[in-house]
Amino acid sequence: MTANIFTLSIKGHNIKKTKPLRMKEEAPGTALKPLVFRVDESTPRVVQSVLLERGWDKFDEQRQDVEDWNLYWRSSSFRMAEHVNVKPWQRLNHHPGTTTLTRKDCLAKHLAHMRRLYGEALYEFTPLTFIMPNDYTKFVAEYFKEKQVLGTKPSYWICKPAELSRGRGIVIFSDIRDLIFKGTSYVVQKYICNPFLVGRYKCDLRIYVCVTGFRPLTIYMYQEGLVRFATEKFDLSNLQDYYAHLTNSSINKSGVSYQKIKEVVGQGCKWTLSRFFSYLRNWDVDDLLLRQKINRMVILTVLAVAPSVPVASNCFELFGFDILIDENLKPWLLEVNYSPALTLDCSTDVSVKRNLVHDIIELIYLNGLRSEEEKCSVASLGSAKVSLGGCQRELRTAPNSPPYISLIHSPPYMSLIQFASRRSSKSSPAVQRAHVRVWPKHTRTSKLREMMNRQDLLLTREAAKSKPKLKAWRTPHKVLAQSEPHKTKRPGPAGVLPDAGHAPNDHAGNFVLIFPFNEATFGASRNGLNVKRIIQELQKLMNKQLSSDKS
Repeated sequence: MTANIFTLSIKGHNIKKTKPLRMKEEAPGTALKPLVFRVDESTPRVVQSVLLERGWDKFDEQRQDVEDWNLYWRSSSFRMAEHVNVKPWQRLNHHPGTTTLTRKDCLAKHLAHMRRLYGEALYEFTPLTFIMPNDYTKFVAEYFKEKQVLGTKPSYWICKPAELSRGRGIVIFSDIRDLIFKGTSYVVQKYICNPFLVGRYKCDLRIYVCVTGFRPLTIYMYQEGLVRFATEKFDLSNLQDYYAHLTNSSINKSGVSYQKIKEVVGQGCKWTLSRFFSYLRNWDVDDLLLRQKINRMVILTVLAVAPSVPVASNCFELFGFDILIDENLKPWLLEVNYSPALTLDCSTDVSVKRNLVHDIIELIYLNGLRSEEEKCSVASLGSAKVSLGGCQRELRTAPNSPPYISLIHSPPYMSLIQFASRRSSKSSPAVQRAHVRVWPKHTRTSKLREMMNRQDLLLTREAAKSKPKLKAWRTPHKVLAQSEPHKTKRPGPAGVLPDAGHAPNDHAGNFVLIFPFNEATFGASRNGLNVKRIIQELQKLMNKQLSSDKS
């Protein structure tokens, strides 16, 4: 049997390929196809470009089986039936129910609920927020209360449509008479009028976060990112100049000062996150402490919505957290973005976003399927030890069955059906056919999937016999305080979707694991989701870091 496999560069544009792997059942000379990605008209071009670079094939419904794909990436959400019917060899780039994190009014409700449960101090990273029209009376009372305290000094507020993005529909005002509602749902927040300025220009941070699962909750922070600048100097006397007050790139790239060389900022309206932290260090700012605060903010924000997100397998979610730093170096959460923009408008976009997509593919371990496929086909019969993300597992196979390791678990159909039933009293035909298996044509994907389905029961039984073994955890301070992006990559696949029984890898590419950060939080997330216990561990960590900073 021939056992030559693909070898791909992790980041490079040049791709080396050897002869494709042949399975034992295949006749000599039969080549199996590469892994397959599926897209639609909303899929960012950079995603398609990176996958093609890495040796993937684009799905063609005219010539391929309907289920013969490994990754489906698109900007819009998937229907519940698509989540229910996802196969063990497939990944979706959206998790069901995550819009509760990215819709501004829903996020505000969840964060308010967490403040009531665990105290204002823990969730003080969001500005005072009112959800319109329900909170209009409360907002008016707060507005005039503040006016009475400030006297002749103005108060500043910002109004945002709950569902829109890219700065559309935003109004910044000081006089309540300037507030005009044009839609059905808005949020009104205190405007942060003392932002940290770079050369007198306002900026915010676009932080990329990938949640690879909610049960167990697994959160990775990308160590590189974007810093987005306004293109006119900050000026509270002119609230109508959006080029001075809004940092959205979609707005500022059309401004007259976009191409000008601006003080400190330079040309354009973006920096890399690493450049920004380097700038802070030049001013003797403790950038590690700032990163720690941002990491905790991300964990606490995801925790606010995690209990309401349904259990689902074989999917992941990339979020874009927009964070503003004030002049006291306090980070404020502005919003969380669904399908954060991956368009390449400038050289900074290219350097950050192309690498981001490469590292996401490594994080979800799709390219690792090739090496695992080889292990399944060439390992000896009887008893085999196979490594997954640094964890060894012994599998005992029947005399005539091939060794096998499952990279992912079958989706928990009932959990998703119950979630869907809240919206529809009757399941769709696709949901009702969730357990029907269809065996497509013999390709690389179909061969892999046959092995995976053949041994599902075996893996389940083996996993039930032994208790999960935890890897040694890195020191939480080190995990939560990465100062620089990783400059080098590990050889081969660097990450894997967390197995239900094992702790996830601490990093993949420039993604660093920020949750779980110790055995207690891993256990509190794996067996259900014990938010109270997780909050307690976070508070311990915050107190420890605070003591360390004082000393």
